[in-house]
Amino acid sequence: MELPAPAALGRSVEAVQLVTARRDGEIFAFEARLSATPERLLLVGTDAMGRRLMRVVWQDGGLSVERADWLPEAVRPENVLADVMLLYWPEEALRPGLSGAALDGGSGRHLRRDGEEVVVIAYDGDPWQGGAVLRNLAWGYEIEVRSALVGPP
Repeated sequence: MELPAPAALGRSVEAVQLVTARRDGEIFAFEARLSATPERLLLVGTDAMGRRLMRVVWQDGGLSVERADWLPEAVRPENVLADVMLLYWPEEALRPGLSGAALDGGSGRHLRRDGEEVVVIAYDGDPWQGGAVLRNLAWGYEIEVRSALVGPP
């Protein structure tokens, strides 16, 4: 997936999120702070003790990633960013960057490649003020995100 520009979100957002990732029977949870403006997207993840485990900046078509040495290898900050965009960016902003895949909407999202579902997303109300679950069937993991907007809407 080619990442859309931060501006493609169509608005500025400040959100705090509780992210729970599951893969192969293992669970990894962290808090994320997401700041998106038309110029830049910043995603910072911290563990339960407040230690920074990742920092991802996407701006001007460039990606900057910092990760803690102790962050599990299965949790790749670049993939977390792509999942965030699949969850929250408008479908029309995502479609041009999906090489060989189709994105369907409705009450959730379905990403298909060669007719097979590879990612399924379900929303619990407004994803910015509630929950969302992304199941990546191709890579065998699931991410649950509980999100709340902070600051002015």
